[in-house]
Amino acid sequence: MNDLPPLWGPPLDLSQARREPPAAVRKDAPRIKSSAAVALHMHQPLIPAGSEDLTSARLISNLQHMAEHPEVPDSHNHGVYHRCYRRPGEFIATLIDEGKEPRLMLEYSGTLFEGLRRMGITDVFEELQRITRPGPYQHAVEWLGAAWGHAVAPSTPVQDYRWHVRAWQQHFATLFGADALRRVRGFSPAEMALPNHPDVAYEFVRTLREAGYDWVLVQEHTVEDPATGRSPHRKHLPHRLVCQNSRGETASITAIIKTQGSDTKLVGHMQPYYEARGLGHAELLGKSVPQLVTQIADGENGGVMMNEFPDKYFEVVRQSSGSDTPLLNVSEYLELLRELGIDREQLPPLWPIHQKRIWDRLEPGAGPERLGTLLAELAREGGGFHVEGGSWTNDISWVKGYEGLLNEMQQTSALFFERTLGADPSEERFQNALFHLLSSQTSCYRYWGQGKWTDYGRELCRRTREILLHDF
Repeated sequence: MNDLPPLWGPPLDLSQARREPPAAVRKDAPRIKSSAAVALHMHQPLIPAGSEDLTSARLISNLQHMAEHPEVPDSHNHGVYHRCYRRPGEFIATLIDEGKEPRLMLEYSGTLFEGLRRMGITDVFEELQRITRPGPYQHAVEWLGAAWGHAVAPSTPVQDYRWHVRAWQQHFATLFGADALRRVRGFSPAEMALPNHPDVAYEFVRTLREAGYDWVLVQEHTVEDPATGRSPHRKHLPHRLVCQNSRGETASITAIIKTQGSDTKLVGHMQPYYEARGLGHAELLGKSVPQLVTQIADGENGGVMMNEFPDKYFEVVRQSSGSDTPLLNVSEYLELLRELGIDREQLPPLWPIHQKRIWDRLEPGAGPERLGTLLAELAREGGGFHVEGGSWTNDISWVKGYEGLLNEMQQTSALFFERTLGADPSEERFQNALFHLLSSQTSCYRYWGQGKWTDYGRELCRRTREILLHDF
């Protein structure tokens, strides 16, 4: 058990915390005309790369593999990545000690947490605990929930995705405490991937709500206005993501729109702040409210984030502190709107992309069989229709070209639920199988094309099946 991350534990009661305001409204709220929120996404997969033989290789962090193999492309950056994972704590402490008002949202994958632990890297956790646990720095940081294994929601079995969401919460609470988890109200989907198959989208939102999340970050290209089927017009105001399944059930959650694509320069150069300076109040539900420009980027990838972001972040925090365009974290912003009388249940609705084409021709409650028939009809009609989901880019499919790996994922998932039915989740054999299942579903195995990375994914699926057939 000591070699496994804490992916399961007694249910954590988040209900009381969710009824309480997430943070006190800023004293300078009346003068805020606009604001900006920035988030850093950090991730490293676990890969079977501890030896030449893939079938017997130790499961280690890709960061460790980089450190041990200088011949691997980009391996020289492993030390820089390490510093990037640690430095948010240093940034926040330094700026608050200066009397400034920094704000920063953080999202770290579970496989990154586990990989750092396996490497014996403690300074990252020490710095993150300093800004996460109660103290003078906690108010400046908002953690975002994530899928533990950085799984892509549209094409990960929905029952597995629930495990990813719950496993991340359990792991985070073990690292930083249950009180810290109660403050995690927003969710950041891996690759900004939002399901658009009606039944999968409904389960996605239902999973987030049942896990206690208040809001989700969505990419502007993954959602549409239900009335027009077009991209939402008012991107800097909150919406309500509404997902209806083929049985007529509906689930909804507050949605914050991340604009533009995945360009690290947007956060690296703190573009959201400069865009926000050109905005003012807008009308929302009959109230005049400040607008929020929101961006997320990899916190460690690329020369801009590695080298240019720190100085620019410090410059913007110093400039924005005390101004009418401060940095805000999203939950802080939503609480400000609540104080202004905004009822989030009345926010303008959004749908995942292509939903209008579906619901223009599908009666609510028609059922999965009729939905399947209609989806096939719409796919034949073309026009770019698909239900693979949307993400930060239209150039990458998380399905096409990966059918073999996806079939193995589906088979492994089915075997997991067949063999573990009735098993005690606290048992080591269950947690070992779950750990391998979730590790096998990281998006990296479907990002870098065919070859080594898809081999990693297949090998982890094979190991998971072997554990299930041997131990259950």
